[in-house]
Amino acid sequence: MQKTMATSTAGIQLKTNRRWLADAVELISSMRFAISLLSLLAIASIIGTVMKQNEPMPNYVNQFGPFWFDLFEKAGLYSVYSAWWFLLIMGFLVLSTSLCITRNAPKMLKDMRSWRENVREQSLRNFHHKSEWSATAPRAILTQQLVNRIAASGYKIKVVDKDNATLISAKQGAANKWGYIFAHAAIVIICIGGLLDSDLPIRFQQWFYGKTPFSGNGIIAQIPARHRLGLGNPTFRGNTLIPEGASSNTAIIPQQGGVLIQDLPFTIKLKKFVIDFYSTGMPKLFASEVIVTDNESGKSFPATIKVNEPLIYKGLAVYQSSFEDGGSKLKLTGYAMRGTRNYTFPLAGEIGNSTPLGNDNGSEYTVEWSGFRPFNVENMAQSGQDLRAVNTNKTFNQKLSDGFDKRLGSAAKSANTKEFKNVGPSVQYKLRDKTGQAREYHNYMQPVLVDGAYVFLTGMRDSPDQPFRYLRIPADDNDSVEEWMRLRAAILNPDLRAQAAQRYALRAMPDTRDGGEKLRGQLQQSALKGMSIFAGDEKESGYLAVSKFLENVPPAEQEKAADIFMKILNGSLWDLWQAAREKDGLKPIEPDEKHARFLQLATNAFADAFFYSAPVYLQLKEFDEVKASVLQVTRSPGKKVVYLGCLFLVLGVFSMLYIRERRLWVWIKSGQDGGSHALMAMSSQRKTLDFDREFEVLKKQLAQAEPPQHQ
Repeated sequence: MQKTMATSTAGIQLKTNRRWLADAVELISSMRFAISLLSLLAIASIIGTVMKQNEPMPNYVNQFGPFWFDLFEKAGLYSVYSAWWFLLIMGFLVLSTSLCITRNAPKMLKDMRSWRENVREQSLRNFHHKSEWSATAPRAILTQQLVNRIAASGYKIKVVDKDNATLISAKQGAANKWGYIFAHAAIVIICIGGLLDSDLPIRFQQWFYGKTPFSGNGIIAQIPARHRLGLGNPTFRGNTLIPEGASSNTAIIPQQGGVLIQDLPFTIKLKKFVIDFYSTGMPKLFASEVIVTDNESGKSFPATIKVNEPLIYKGLAVYQSSFEDGGSKLKLTGYAMRGTRNYTFPLAGEIGNSTPLGNDNGSEYTVEWSGFRPFNVENMAQSGQDLRAVNTNKTFNQKLSDGFDKRLGSAAKSANTKEFKNVGPSVQYKLRDKTGQAREYHNYMQPVLVDGAYVFLTGMRDSPDQPFRYLRIPADDNDSVEEWMRLRAAILNPDLRAQAAQRYALRAMPDTRDGGEKLRGQLQQSALKGMSIFAGDEKESGYLAVSKFLENVPPAEQEKAADIFMKILNGSLWDLWQAAREKDGLKPIEPDEKHARFLQLATNAFADAFFYSAPVYLQLKEFDEVKASVLQVTRSPGKKVVYLGCLFLVLGVFSMLYIRERRLWVWIKSGQDGGSHALMAMSSQRKTLDFDREFEVLKKQLAQAEPPQHQ
């Protein structure tokens, strides 16, 4: 008795397990499960499109902050397409679609081969599309007539003898079901191709072969083997930067913790990098003229790699990705940006290296040369308005702040129009102090026309995720920054300020009668105080210092006070400029509109220079350009698999949309008068107007007394 109960319990448990397994298979292979997975993949793809992928980690820290950076990193959002959960979703999608095909494809194939000849007369009468008619011809003759007419309409036919009746079973478009099979198979094939081209093989080598990213600096050839991937790596996507005249036989694969070095079976030597331009200055052609040497056989051959025209060799594809500087040699002139001395010094550098730099205060700086471009195509169009225009609905402090923000905006931006222009060479570098803190600078070599005046643009940003804010130094009569540098040093010189205040008061009030001497003295003190406020201190200077000073004025009088203050300041700065030139043994400047405009721009630039935060301004004078080509090297075994999947998808969609399955049955019985009686029924998967018209046409053709004539 106990043995029987135990056997019964085991049987129940086995049935329960089988039922659970069947339910799980049914869920995974269901359409709702597949659609859910596709929705998750779509959301992940949106994230991967909006958020830049595989950027250096400090960029994400600067952009999102420590809290969100850590959260997004754990979620794998910085490399969505290689995240474990993304690959897991793709794996489940492959499993779901494969199970769906396994469950339904045999039924579909069986249905395609089936003639459905087991129908009964009564079931045909229940069809929506049916018709009956009687004929004088005997059953055999009518059967042959109908077979000929149905065959003439493109149907395949099978005739089945029933009890005292004949059944004609016909079908057309049964290949429609191949569309469903091809479409589902395409999803599986494309996902498999995507998995083959993912970083799963690289992760496998990291898990089981101890491969780790390299995070230090050093010569590539000396990097240990644990950071290198062998020639047998089945799939990868890496970049290699090759300066002109140099060679490379490795590719760099970025990882979150550093890079992996991928060895290549050949060596690429860059003979020349070619770049061509449109008339607007926009580049239209990038090409690398290279020599490829097989590392195994030693044979070499020339090749040209262009955008969308890759080099294919030994199963690897080499694409033209971009271009960089390959170590251009630069000669610059340094201008002091602090203190009362106006002096220059020569400086040389090489892109990719660093140059030590010192200043009068003894603080040590290092210039890290990060980039050089011989051309820059920028949108230099402006709105045509004065960027320091005053809005009367704002306080003076707000007006000055708004004007300051506008002047420090990117020189390449405009809210109204766009006019792309090649503005010449530029150099990019970082100034790093002795504590390790660094700011990045971007200086143009030539003056650029902005708002009707030529200015030298020098940009600054505190972190790589920020846009550059540009200081606009006006170009003088000699298209140089020397006059602005002279004025900058003079503004910070108390002796010259005092001299300029005296000269301004004397020029403004030459007549000392009727108490004029006292008024001149007061004007001189006001001019000196205004220049001193504008010169500022280590905390603030320029218009912000002026704004803070005017906050002490009652709000109702701020507008008038600001107008008087700026008139005195502008006048005294003119005399300060003349005094500085006289000190350097130069002739006075002609007081015309051109020089007045220069002084206005120079004053604005000095106010902005407080936020420039650089001890020196480096102006590019000469350069010896060395180009470098950035090539992307890939091994993509899944590419052809994806192409096959796309072909299946096209065939599947075409079959489902343009092939319509129709079934036709005709039940023929002998009549009592020697004639016969026919019952026709027709069905289709999709009930459309075309199907209704086809039914009406066939109904008329089959009910004809005479068979159709064929030529």
